[in-house]
Amino acid sequence: MSTTAGKAEPTLKEAKKEGGLKEGSLAPAFDLPGAGGEQISLAALKGKKVVLYFYPKDDTSGCTKEAIEFNALRESFAKAKAVVVGMSPDPIKSHDKFRAKYELSLPLASDERKDTLGAYGVWVEKSMYGRKYMGVERTTVLIGPDGRIAKIWRKVKVPGHAEEVLAAAKAL
Repeated sequence: MSTTAGKAEPTLKEAKKEGGLKEGSLAPAFDLPGAGGEQISLAALKGKKVVLYFYPKDDTSGCTKEAIEFNALRESFAKAKAVVVGMSPDPIKSHDKFRAKYELSLPLASDERKDTLGAYGVWVEKSMYGRKYMGVERTTVLIGPDGRIAKIWRKVKVPGHAEEVLAAAKAL
């Protein structure tokens, strides 16, 4: 990745090579399909604060609670000039059902290839009952209007998290 002034966001490949994201670094660019036929890209959100929350799977208890909490605060995020986007490796069809079932209106991006999840460092090896597998580590990234990462929350615990992110977005 070049340090040339005015350079665009790092590519997904460059971000992976960098060995993970840090606060202050440029957020990796992405352009993904979203629920409801939307196309969701970081470039289209340029100049806005972006709350990008990564979650493991549609319609599971923790992911549902997290989506409902962020969705309930949508207007407050909008007043703070922030856009909330959820992202998981689930296909669009799953996102559409998830949004309809819980009346969610926030954008949900689908990264079935896991390129963006990898670039943001959230596609990781996990372990449950001694079994190792790859999955999404629940993480939220607050991206400033300048395209730089303002704050990262890793291994998120859902209760109260959306309010904490809203406070950070207001302070940015």
